Amino acid sequence: MKVIEVTHPIQSKQYITEDVAMAFGFFDGMHKGHDKVFDILNEIAEARSLKKAVMTFDPHPSVVLNPKRKRTTYLTPLSDKTEKISQHDIDYCIVVNFSSRFANVSVEDFVENYIIKNNVKEVIAGFDFTFGKFGKGNMTVLQEYDAFNTTIVSKQEIENEKISTTSIRQDLINGELQKANDALGYIYSIKGTVVQGEKRGRTIGFPTANIQPSDDYLLPRKGVYAVSIEIGTENKLYRGVANIGVKPTFHDPNKAEVVIEVNIFDFEDNIYGERVTVNWHHFLRPEIKFDGIDPLVKQMNDDKSRAKYLLAVDFGDEVAYNI
Repeated sequence: MKVIEVTHPIQSKQYITEDVAMAFGFFDGMHKGHDKVFDILNEIAEARSLKKAVMTFDPHPSVVLNPKRKRTTYLTPLSDKTEKISQHDIDYCIVVNFSSRFANVSVEDFVENYIIKNNVKEVIAGFDFTFGKFGKGNMTVLQEYDAFNTTIVSKQEIENEKISTTSIRQDLINGELQKANDALGYIYSIKGTVVQGEKRGRTIGFPTANIQPSDDYLLPRKGVYAVSIEIGTENKLYRGVANIGVKPTFHDPNKAEVVIEVNIFDFEDNIYGERVTVNWHHFLRPEIKFDGIDPLVKQMNDDKSRAKYLLAVDFGDEVAYNI
């Protein structure tokens, strides 16, 4: 997949010279609703023997259009998003820098310079896609043009609830991990690097890897999770328990920074500096302030047992008991 990074105004050398079917959208999360857009893109491109292209944007439009409520964290930061887009066998991915100049592009300018001049013969996008100054452009407007065909992808639902990035974000914030993962169509993940921590965990029998996220990921609700973790370039998944929070048993919650720690089961290697991917399978409980080390350790053992069971079920292991 060729990635074309564009800052408005688009340059003539950046135009796609082959006829394409193009999907448009922000595509944060690359969830099941987006999958439908890509399925239709694939069908149309194959039927008309067109190359497949995507146009997406970065940063989130709210950074420019609504600074007081701007979205600065993502389910899939740009590098993750383009990686997931490439998995759909896309030929071209145009990433437009969403600047104040681009936000003021007229509907006519967008259609002429970002659609027609890119040799787009088929436009595919969700029913709620908008573009141009004040968001005046929409899919109904695009249907009025004869230079290309326009296909509107209808709302996708799970149990009568619209699948959307906004709802998935809220599910993660609420600790509704199963619901979020169902809508995503995969296990939510955060990439990062293992960094030095306080090293307190090893003194109580629970050594942890402290993870510094590599990008502006949305962190799920503070609490304890059953997770799997990929380390470096190893093609292997380890299992563990993760905590997102401020460790209130040891720190003032109002002053401590939020950290991610993972206790990896049956693992003793030194992995400082390693790149890792943490996959968030199950929310176990909120973060709690304990009255001392003993009740904390007891709860951590309970968390570990429950996580082992839930992950064993997830990975299809034979399990002899329930928790």
